[in-house]
Amino acid sequence: MSWAAYASQLAGRAKLASRQLAMATSDQKNDWLRRLAELLIERSTEVLSENTVDLNKAPEFGLNEAAVDRLRLTPSRLSKMAADLRDVTLLPDPVGEVIESSIRPNGLQIRRVRVPLGVVFFIFESRPNVTVDAASLCIKSGNAVILRGGKEALHSNLALHRVVRDSLIESGLPEHAAQLVESTERDIVGELLKLNGLIDVTIPRGGKSLIERVAREATMPVIKHFDGICHVYVDRSADPEMAVRILKNSKCQRPGVCNAAECVLIHEEIAAKFLPLMERMLVAERVELRGCDRTREFIPTAKVASELDYHTEYLDLILSSKVVESIDAAIDHIDRYGSHHTETIVTADDAAANRFTAEIDSAAVFVNASTRFNDGGELGLGAEIGISTDKFHARGPCGLRELTSYKWVALGSGQIRE
Repeated sequence: MSWAAYASQLAGRAKLASRQLAMATSDQKNDWLRRLAELLIERSTEVLSENTVDLNKAPEFGLNEAAVDRLRLTPSRLSKMAADLRDVTLLPDPVGEVIESSIRPNGLQIRRVRVPLGVVFFIFESRPNVTVDAASLCIKSGNAVILRGGKEALHSNLALHRVVRDSLIESGLPEHAAQLVESTERDIVGELLKLNGLIDVTIPRGGKSLIERVAREATMPVIKHFDGICHVYVDRSADPEMAVRILKNSKCQRPGVCNAAECVLIHEEIAAKFLPLMERMLVAERVELRGCDRTREFIPTAKVASELDYHTEYLDLILSSKVVESIDAAIDHIDRYGSHHTETIVTADDAAANRFTAEIDSAAVFVNASTRFNDGGELGLGAEIGISTDKFHARGPCGLRELTSYKWVALGSGQIRE
């Protein structure tokens, strides 16, 4: 079978499954989620064994420590995945929600009703837990999904998909509601991106080159984010101790994820108090600092930050730094170098906080809180399929509602237009 025929087969099966899913009840979908959570634990030995195969191959792909951490599954991470599935059962099913309704003077009852997008082609890298997250959200929101993971996680993804497929069959939902592309051949992606008549939306989640390729080749809408160049701005009125805690969490908790901070901006009036505290924290956390000349006046061991550094999503224990003369300069810097993902301001000044949240054009803006909170679970959406930096169709964490559209339904009793 050619790659084009294989892609058409996957998409055709998904299209049929999406029509069947559109009629599934909330109880059916929630029963499936609970069964999937059970099977994930029951078959954890199988999943972890296949994950070990991927971990052993990681050096072949040149993965750094942060990337290996994204790839690794453990019993506790599987338990967390199962708990997340149970949490999704508690979320309202968006399908069929009446967004608004009215009765026209001629008696027509007009409703705007939430409906699934249809078929989602989801491309992701490194993190095998995303296989389960994506399947759970897509199917709960009535969508069929075609999953294409990275080569570095192939064995883990195959094992997890077997669990997903078996749980669908046991629960009476369409077997092809969640399909995995079982080859890492790049040409398959290109063939699937041509199928705009069968696939309704593509969601890429990974490195910049992947996102750029998908945006360039897709014949259907794409929900995407290119980079996670996130900033922490320490305002002149900030509590230095609070700012260090927030920066530590933003940068160091999981440096390989898209909502980790990559740059810290420091108001010049607080630099003398804040930078020595920051230096001690970064040394303890083994973070490499690349700073501007004014940063290096306080931290001589910092490397010189280049123009490229401020444009870089490190996804590692590396941080760029710049001392700025005002909040205006901080906002200008973020506007120039940021990726419209996540920014936070640490401040005791309400006016500064209001300016920052109003003028920063990013998917999420926080005041006195870590950038790591830009996450579907942390923002109350449950699990997420990704974080979009687009403005259409969705922005920020994409949960159940972001995987739906709407249609107009009119109920009449014989009315005709005069």
